[in-house]
Amino acid sequence: MSEDQKKQLETQLWGIANLLRGKISADDYRDYILGFIFYKYLSEKQHLYANHLLVGESVTEYQELTDPEALDAIREESLIKLGYFLEPQDLFSEVTRRGLENDYILEDLQRILNHVEQSTMGTESEDDFNALFEDLDLNSTKIGRTVKARNEIIVKILDYLNQIDFKLDEIESDVLGDAYEYLISKFAAGAGKSAGEFYTPQQVSKILAKVVTTGKDKLKSVYDPTCGSGSLLLRVAKEATVGEFFGQELNRTTYNLARMNMILHDVHFRQFDIQQDDSLEHPQHLEQRFEAVVANPPFSAHWKGADNPLNETDERFSQYGKLAPKTKADYAFVQHMIYHLADNGIMACVLPHGVLFRGAAEGVIRQYLIKELNYLDAVIGLPANIFYGTSIPTSILVLKKCRKVDDNIVFIDASKEGHYIKSGNQNTLRDEDVELIVDTYRNRTTINKFSYVASLDEIAENDYNLNIPRYVDTFEEEEPVDLNQVAGEIKEIDQEMEEVDEEIEKYCKELDISTPF
Repeated sequence: MSEDQKKQLETQLWGIANLLRGKISADDYRDYILGFIFYKYLSEKQHLYANHLLVGESVTEYQELTDPEALDAIREESLIKLGYFLEPQDLFSEVTRRGLENDYILEDLQRILNHVEQSTMGTESEDDFNALFEDLDLNSTKIGRTVKARNEIIVKILDYLNQIDFKLDEIESDVLGDAYEYLISKFAAGAGKSAGEFYTPQQVSKILAKVVTTGKDKLKSVYDPTCGSGSLLLRVAKEATVGEFFGQELNRTTYNLARMNMILHDVHFRQFDIQQDDSLEHPQHLEQRFEAVVANPPFSAHWKGADNPLNETDERFSQYGKLAPKTKADYAFVQHMIYHLADNGIMACVLPHGVLFRGAAEGVIRQYLIKELNYLDAVIGLPANIFYGTSIPTSILVLKKCRKVDDNIVFIDASKEGHYIKSGNQNTLRDEDVELIVDTYRNRTTINKFSYVASLDEIAENDYNLNIPRYVDTFEEEEPVDLNQVAGEIKEIDQEMEEVDEEIEKYCKELDISTPF
């Protein structure tokens, strides 16, 4: 599929939002649009796979199949290959047809969505499909005050999507997935503060993905403890072949979105393990280590920290001497990710600038990371206003366990004008900005007013304060002032003022009023 065709698909899918604007609030229709796109995808995958199995049989079109034995055989094969099963009459196109014939389809549709989940019970894919459609409440008054109104809205959505050809048998596996990501980003752009819960801007994701795949074209595994919609995990797969994806997400709706996103990118259900819970309080992958770790944790989130005595003996936190503050969990997430990082792995995470210089417990943890463990590999400063929902400047910390004793630390300041562009209310990194950041990290080069390679001794001299301006000098000298020229300009202004005063005095005499000077 060409880039133009991809853009066309994105535009078509986003068109449904315009169709619903004014009928359903934006906060509400996101889940319905993304959910029904996913249902259509599952339906078309089932249709294509079933037709593939029927090649050479007396009935070669799945929608015409009625033989119970043949259906059972397709069900069995589908659960192994696809991880779920849809009956011929439950396909997206069939439900849409019934709706357009003025049938009431809400109960039928709810049954079908439930059946998709139920078809996986007792199979390997059960956890990946469990309660996947729970946010599609077809009885919600948010989409219509009456049953008739709700039915009409749902039929309108299905009809619009039914006219879009996903071309699953022609396109590369991630084209539809990328279009789905595009929709997620569009919803994030208009979601305000809550956007950070489910989406990391694409260019930031690209930096993290390129950093953790440095020197590798294959990764055994990648992990994100605050995976949101899964976009960061999937971005890593664009830079290297990934064996398995692991993630954890606290928000239930976003957790469902992450699983849908994985499946829409054609990641097999055996290749991903996304769990729903609090990563700090209830980690779900505690015994596993990962070759790459990426994350965009919630900035300065609250956590139980010292209120939970178990944290003092938790292997993730106990060796550092201090626990992260209860009101700032940033370093708790860093410690958690380090614990899960394999010895040959690279970790990159987005954090607020405060982690670079704040003192007290965070200062103790930061010093231990650098002085005792020697894990910090790079500090990258990003522009302000680059994330949806917050305008604060952010940074990326890169950490590795396999550093040498005398390895240096690369500081990169990409926060200044010239290293990004303004895009509406947001600042945006261009492809060339991303490449400069990544190349500077990989080559470990000092570039005037952009980067600096600091020794561990220099870090120690700065009391382990990582504030980027301490290392990257971005001071711009002002042009020298020609005092003779300035004096001449002042004389000219004085002369002009005298002439103006004379004019004012003249008019005041004519009006027989006092002059203002």
